[in-house]
Amino acid sequence: MVPPVPLTAARRRRLVEELSEQGLVLDGSEAWHDLAVEELDYALRPPVHERRVPSYGALVAPRTAAWAWEEVTELSIERRPIPGDPTAARAYADGLSSWLLRWDAERAEGVVFDRPAGSERDLVVLAGALGAVIVQRHPSGTVRVVGPAGVYRYDGLGWHHEPMVSTWIDAIGEGVASDDRGVLARLLEFAVHDLGSRGIGAILVHGPDHDLPRTFERRLPTPPALRITHPPDLAPLRHVLAQIDGATLFQADGTLREIGVRLVPSTEAETGVLGYRGMRHTSGRRYSYDDPGATVIVVSEDGPVTVLRGGALVAASTGSGPGITDVD
Repeated sequence: MVPPVPLTAARRRRLVEELSEQGLVLDGSEAWHDLAVEELDYALRPPVHERRVPSYGALVAPRTAAWAWEEVTELSIERRPIPGDPTAARAYADGLSSWLLRWDAERAEGVVFDRPAGSERDLVVLAGALGAVIVQRHPSGTVRVVGPAGVYRYDGLGWHHEPMVSTWIDAIGEGVASDDRGVLARLLEFAVHDLGSRGIGAILVHGPDHDLPRTFERRLPTPPALRITHPPDLAPLRHVLAQIDGATLFQADGTLREIGVRLVPSTEAETGVLGYRGMRHTSGRRYSYDDPGATVIVVSEDGPVTVLRGGALVAASTGSGPGITDVD
């Protein structure tokens, strides 16, 4: 095994500055900052054995009561104290089922779940349930930091920030009926953590008006009535969207109605609504103009998510730098 490169003061400073540019402050103003930087540096540069780069996961400075973790996460959790140097236990933490839990610089535990919980969606749930900052190197090579500020992903080239879904809902604002906010929150979670995190591009339309003339061109058979609010339905939905183009239509209650739909803009939309980014975004924007009551969520295959209503960009993840961009 090639040992990890020790974290030097200069490399620590560069890492802290790089993350600060993305809106993640780890300047030492809180006790857990140094721990998070150490774990993140290890995740970015793990030891290599026979050309294998291991996955890894650390749960840093949890703040909630440990007795409640299993109930909130719906996981069975085993914990074992780690004597001595906590960093010696890193080799046992795969960031899926087994994790290194670091309470502080001295105290650590080995944590094992009864099933893998390493998807980005899982990490968001874990971070909220434990009140912790989570550092993970996924087997795919993506490195993530997940905490109150959202998800920060590193793909080997640069960082990408996705804020928490609650921030998205706030950015969308008053244009969405209160009854629709819960379903939209689930759609946004799916767009950000299931599609964007895996590089699956898509157009998701919530609450389309099916009575509009010449708005849709249906090209695929009617899909099963999967529900975005029903967690077991998400895996088959994600799988099919990775194989098709076109828009995916959901009823107001979150039930899947159509997949692979070609959105046909009106002449007014084609001439009056400017294009935006590529074909997927332009198609979604023009459709939202023709159907102002619908909410259109566009996921780029490289991760960023855009929300459109009434022909306007309501919110978009910035891709780099902090937060949500509101677009008038």
